[in-house]
Amino acid sequence: MLEPVEKIFEKKYLTKEDIINLLNTSGKERLSLFQKAKDVKSSILGKKVYFRGLIEYSNYCKKNCYYCGIRAGNSRYSRYRMTDDEVLEAVKYAYINEYASIVIQSGEQTNKAFISKIESLLRRIHQRTGGNIHVTLSLGEQTEETYLRWFDAGAHRYLLRIEVSNPGLYLKLHPNNQLHGYNRRLDALASLRKTGYQVGTGVMIGLPFQTVSDLADDLIFFRQLDIDMAGMGPYIEHVDTPLYKYRDELLPLKNRFELSLKMVAILRIMMQNINIAATTAMQTIDPQGREKALMVGANVIMPNLTPVKYRQDYLLYENKPCLDEEAEECKSCLEARIHMAGDEIGYGEWGDSKHYSNRTL
Repeated sequence: MLEPVEKIFEKKYLTKEDIINLLNTSGKERLSLFQKAKDVKSSILGKKVYFRGLIEYSNYCKKNCYYCGIRAGNSRYSRYRMTDDEVLEAVKYAYINEYASIVIQSGEQTNKAFISKIESLLRRIHQRTGGNIHVTLSLGEQTEETYLRWFDAGAHRYLLRIEVSNPGLYLKLHPNNQLHGYNRRLDALASLRKTGYQVGTGVMIGLPFQTVSDLADDLIFFRQLDIDMAGMGPYIEHVDTPLYKYRDELLPLKNRFELSLKMVAILRIMMQNINIAATTAMQTIDPQGREKALMVGANVIMPNLTPVKYRQDYLLYENKPCLDEEAEECKSCLEARIHMAGDEIGYGEWGDSKHYSNRTL
C-alpha cells in the first residue's frame, strides 16, 4: 500500500494505481474500504435493496465460451425451454409478492423464433401486470433491431456482461472466431445504450490468467462505459469446461470471494448511484456471501423463480446454491439475509438506477 486508504478516499477520481492499492488492502485498511463503501451506499441510495425475480428461461446456447457450463459443446445437460405458462406463472408470483421487477435470462439464441417468442412474452407480461413489472433481459448479443423490438415490447434494462475487459484475456476465454469476438460484445453494449436501455455489465473475478491490474482495468472500463448497473462475482470452475484444466492454478476460493467484495466496494465508491447486484456466485463460496456483498455496497438481489425441475440444468458453474428451493423458500431466505445485513426490501418499487435517471434528464 503506497498511500493510506483515507487519502485515496479524499480523491474525486480514482486512478488505476489507487484502485490496485485498494484491491491489495488487508487488515484494517480492508475494513476501512468496506466501511467507506457502506457509508457511500447509505448516503446516496439509503438502505433499500431491490428484488429482481430471476427466470432462467432456457439453457440452449449457440456460444461455446470456455468458462460456462451451458456452453453449446457441453452434451451432458438436458436442454430445456420454459413454456409460456411457466414464465407467466413466475411473473404472477413476482407481481403478487410485490417484487416489481424480474430478470429473464437465457443461453444465447438469435434465431427468429426465439426473438419473436421473447417479444411476445414481454407484451403478455406487460398486459398481465398493467405495466407494473419492470423487465430486465440478459439474453446475450443481439442485433440493434432485436434490442429495439424487445425495448418497444416492454423491456427496460439489459445485462450483458463483458466478463473481462482485457481483449487479450478475452481471447483466452472464448473460441477465436467471429461469433465470440471482443468487438462484437462492445458493439452490442453500444447498441443497448443507443436503444435506451438501462445498461448493465459485469466481470468474473479470479479467472485463470487474470491479474489485479486486469481487475482495476475492469472497474475503469465500467466508468468509461458509464454503466447503470453491474453484476460481478467470483469465477467458479465447472468440470465440463475447457478452463477446468487450470483449476490447480487458481486463487483459493476464499481469496476470490474477498477480491469480489473489494470489487463491489470499490465500484460503489467510484460510481456511487449505480445498481450493483449481490450475486449468487458469492453465496456459493460463503454461506453469507450475498449479505456480505450488501454490506459493502450492493443493493440488488435476485430471488430465483425458475421452476425447480429446470435448475440442475442451468448451472453456469458448479455448486450453485438454492437448486431445490421453491420460490417462497427463496424469498423467505433472502428476506432474512437482507435484514441481517441491516437493509430493507423495496417491495413494490422498480428500483431503477439513479445513475440512469440522472444521465437521461
